Amino acid sequence: MTVRHSAIDELAKRERHASDYRRRRDPIAAERLIWHAHIFRHLVHLLPGETILEIGSGDGGFTRALADMTRGRNDIVAVTATGQAADVPGVEALAIDELPGPLAGRRFNYVVVQNMLDLDTVSYLLEHVFTLLEDGGRALFIETNPWNPMSVVRRTISGPLGYPGVPALLSRTQLYELLSEIGFIRVSARFTDFVYSPLAPTERMAWVMRNASVLLENTPLIQNLAGRIVLHAQRPPRHVPRPMVSLCRHDVLHHAVSFVVPCHNEEMNIPALVDGLRGLYGDYVHEIVLVNDNSSDATAAVIDRLVAEDPRITPVHRAPPNGVGRALRDGYAAASGRWVMSMDCDFQHLLPEMEDMFDAAADGADVVFGSRFSRRSVMINYPFGKILANRSFHVLANLAIRLGGLRDVTNNLRLMRGDLAKQLTVDEPWFAANAEIGLQLALLGKDVREVPISWINRTFDMGQSSFKVLKSGAGYARVLWRFARATRFGRRALTARKAAST
Repeated sequence: MTVRHSAIDELAKRERHASDYRRRRDPIAAERLIWHAHIFRHLVHLLPGETILEIGSGDGGFTRALADMTRGRNDIVAVTATGQAADVPGVEALAIDELPGPLAGRRFNYVVVQNMLDLDTVSYLLEHVFTLLEDGGRALFIETNPWNPMSVVRRTISGPLGYPGVPALLSRTQLYELLSEIGFIRVSARFTDFVYSPLAPTERMAWVMRNASVLLENTPLIQNLAGRIVLHAQRPPRHVPRPMVSLCRHDVLHHAVSFVVPCHNEEMNIPALVDGLRGLYGDYVHEIVLVNDNSSDATAAVIDRLVAEDPRITPVHRAPPNGVGRALRDGYAAASGRWVMSMDCDFQHLLPEMEDMFDAAADGADVVFGSRFSRRSVMINYPFGKILANRSFHVLANLAIRLGGLRDVTNNLRLMRGDLAKQLTVDEPWFAANAEIGLQLALLGKDVREVPISWINRTFDMGQSSFKVLKSGAGYARVLWRFARATRFGRRALTARKAAST
């Protein structure tokens, strides 16, 4: 007979409290669970076939969101400490009295946990999470932010009242030390979610705060007041090859897409990006246009080597002067596919999320923007100055031009019909070309859609971006003024001819 571990009783209390809180006090509970499922997906860049273990499934709300998000392509095991596992179609549900319990001998690519870490259970839970992960597997903990001053106050007063309240967690230093002692690597915590009481007591205020949350989450100091933290940890080793799984599900896109990639000093990123494109979207590839924008490193040699290996690689070696706008213009001119996917060279991490963009195109969209600022997007290490500049630009653009609520037309991750790419006028030589291109596509009266994507700023091993907010600001202002005049401040539609004359 299995003896129930005392830590499991504490986990059961946390599960019941989380379910009760969502049912009685959260005005956007269903949407928040979907949001958290997409946080998980974007942070790990989930691929079909990878396995997921959810610990603390409670009433099954988050489990259902995970199952919907994965489209039935990932095996999910959901365990609960409450004794009664929720019935979710396509999910293996288990009740546990101890860990690993019925999970003994099994290992998973990912473990995801919500609101389960506190002082009474953190060591027990983390040790077992480590043993349940595959080599290179990753754990994600979405927790109430215990370092929020409001949480400290709530925790202080909840004890005497007998209310479970906010879990008490180790300090950040203690938590990182514990994770390291257990053996985890790549430990990090990011702040998220300003949609909580008293900031968002009603559903309407919740949506207001959700729109503001992306800015607040990345504002120094203020971010510490976020309602939740997302804690990430990985079981060694750091680099484990991921099996390539084709994400090509639409016959209409087979051999139809020209991927246009401007490259300036990108020798470290090009091979990984090309391998990812061929592995995940090989059936969609008509060509991969690599535009060497006067690089001073070995970018040209890397491109030429890839050309010799694969006839689908189209090289464009530019003569001076350089500039990302000029590189995009020349890349579009060289593209011959029925569709054009424009992207940067350091986008290899978010390739799995691009599947949603192809889904939208197959569904009839003419233009699809990858949005860093969707309500279900995830941003990591993104500079606050760039966020503020981007949000300011879009507020002004929606006021001056009426973009119909589009949230990220300046991102270079965009998919468009090939004939539209040929109609574009690209006069801006530098990064303002992204706004110039995006505004043209948004204002041509076509079927334009946005899909959420993740955004992870460059790490040290990916080189450095040359984008500078102050240096680029004048170009963005110039572009906005041109298009405001061309549309008479949103009172008339933009045509390809008018776009060319702006």
